[in-house]
Amino acid sequence: MFDIIKLLTILTFIVILLRRKYRIGIVLLSASALLAILYLMPPKEIILNISAAVSNPITIKLGLSLIMIRVIEMILRENNVLAEMMEASKSLFRNRKLVIISMPMLIGMLPSLGGAYFSAPMVNESTKGLKMSQEEKGFINFWFRHPWEYILPLYPGILLASAVSGVELRTLILINLPYALTMLLTGFFLSMRDVKGNIEYTSVSRRGLYSFMPIVLIVLLVMVFKVELHISLIILIIGLIIFYRYGVIKILKALRYGFAFEVILLVFGVMLFKELMERTGAVRNLGEFFILKGIPLMPLLFILPFISGFLTGITVGSVGSTFPLLLHILHGSPLGAVSFAFASAILGVLLSPVHVCLILTKEYFNADIWMIYKKMLPACTAIFLVAAIEYLILP
Repeated sequence: MFDIIKLLTILTFIVILLRRKYRIGIVLLSASALLAILYLMPPKEIILNISAAVSNPITIKLGLSLIMIRVIEMILRENNVLAEMMEASKSLFRNRKLVIISMPMLIGMLPSLGGAYFSAPMVNESTKGLKMSQEEKGFINFWFRHPWEYILPLYPGILLASAVSGVELRTLILINLPYALTMLLTGFFLSMRDVKGNIEYTSVSRRGLYSFMPIVLIVLLVMVFKVELHISLIILIIGLIIFYRYGVIKILKALRYGFAFEVILLVFGVMLFKELMERTGAVRNLGEFFILKGIPLMPLLFILPFISGFLTGITVGSVGSTFPLLLHILHGSPLGAVSFAFASAILGVLLSPVHVCLILTKEYFNADIWMIYKKMLPACTAIFLVAAIEYLILP
């Protein structure tokens, strides 16, 4: 019971700070401090958690990725590559809506924490001249990169769900497919309503096709050669510097743009909050409390993965912390229950105020996060209804 009160206090605190439009790095650092106070952490343990967050390989990789993405964005923008890429997309896809969502969907195939920051400038470029709010652009950038998480085996969440539950990966992908399709349909329904028609056809120039080379290189390095994203980005930057013959002054200017204080603060805030949430055992304690209270199975299958995903903003964390407990209650792995729990975990992650993709999108477009939530809530409700139907009809 005390864990519920503490977690609700922390979430309310986060909501209040976000409503007052504080930067997310400041919000999460403040929430981490409140978490430490509520769980009466001694100073020594707080220092250990800060050290663990800073030295965590994920922190270093995420920080490097975001810094390198900013450097790449500046180089591509300075050399008109983003503009050329959008012109080529218009010729290839022709349909205006497909052009706008093409980059979030393509970059979304990369299971990287910083991918939303890569596709954001491309969404911005593709919507130039359209009467579209920053919040709608943010929704498009965020929403259309995430259908893959339900079905793409490159994402660790679905791999872990399959491994822990014993449900064959191919089977889990097939029963999750309606969720991915629902995401696409709701995304089209809730955004780009004033975007109509096709773009007048023009042939794609060789230069236009070459503009996609940075994206193609990243996809090949990450998906084919299994090179980690931050290493792939460094390789790309070196290639771009050589190709565009950047001198020392230009290189330093690009690096200075990349090493922005707000990016470092953001990464540290996210990772420290995640570290403290894990160390307190709050989610685990919450699960045990609900089970002791005899809450029915279907609400449990939703509540536990959803809350864990909402608090951590990471699918693999939600699956790892709740699936073993749920499978113990289920005494097996019925397809409907596993699929419903997995859908619930991702819904929690999608709506999480500490979800890195949402944070980065909000920061890039300087958008009101509550206006983005206004579009996400009905879309997430639609996914929940589809998941509930599958739960009722699947064995």
